[in-house]
Amino acid sequence: MDQLHLMKVFVAVAEEGGFAPASRRLNMSPPAVTRAVAALESELGVMLFTRTTRIVKTTDAGSRYLEDARRIIQDIELANEAVIGINSEPKGLLSVTAPVLFGQRYIVPGLVEYLNRYPQTQVEAIFLDRVVNLLEEGFDVGIRIGVLPDSSMRAKKVGHVRVLLVASPDYLSQRGIPQNLDDLKNHTLISSQSGSMSHDWKFDLKGRKTAFHIHPRLMVSTNQAAINAALESFGITRVISYQVADELKAGRLKVVLENYELPRIPIHIVHRESRLSSSKVRSFIDLMAQRLSNELSLT
Repeated sequence: MDQLHLMKVFVAVAEEGGFAPASRRLNMSPPAVTRAVAALESELGVMLFTRTTRIVKTTDAGSRYLEDARRIIQDIELANEAVIGINSEPKGLLSVTAPVLFGQRYIVPGLVEYLNRYPQTQVEAIFLDRVVNLLEEGFDVGIRIGVLPDSSMRAKKVGHVRVLLVASPDYLSQRGIPQNLDDLKNHTLISSQSGSMSHDWKFDLKGRKTAFHIHPRLMVSTNQAAINAALESFGITRVISYQVADELKAGRLKVVLENYELPRIPIHIVHRESRLSSSKVRSFIDLMAQRLSNELSLT
């Protein structure tokens, strides 16, 4: 049988978790799917699946082969797109992930522009305050805020953000403006447990990163809840600058202890490594990079 066909059948069985659902996805008969997998295993000389009466799962060798097979199939599809000219018009489903507030404030408007510009596309956007593994979780593109570790991802830098301490003008007029880190002990602190935020706030102390353990009076599970409490003049909270760009511009929140800020944090658009990038991915990255690079709050 054709090698590429066998690989596509194998990937379908692995992703669907069974021969019957894979046969429906591929519009093939279950016996034909079973024969294709058996032929591939015979050709490779290894078992790709562990089969029981309840589940079908990849073996260790099958899991390794699955990643390579997906990449090979994707490269072939992208090469076909390029040669027949599909790249001139993006189409298909694009999956995107970003931090929650960043996605709501900056990515959604870009997605709307993208969808209006390319009517043959669809978008699935998942906003999460954690680092997402694009390959394992099946995303095409992600927005990362922070220093990137070495990986197989390609990245495009599109801006920077700052880590700030903020409070409302009313709170500061009542309790005073802190002048140094020790002054925080005399203030009401609000802590968000979302993402990388924790009870150890980090600062730049004369060029050296230092951790300051806080004792918050209010602990919340989302960044927006912490911001809302600060807007209610309850205390000081730590945020990333983009999260309060509108509030700072309007004067509803003020920055304190700017002299102790950490270096700016980069923003990247990341996508899965490939010799080729599909039209839908390239077009989205180009559009979003231009939008984010023009945001004054992200420079």
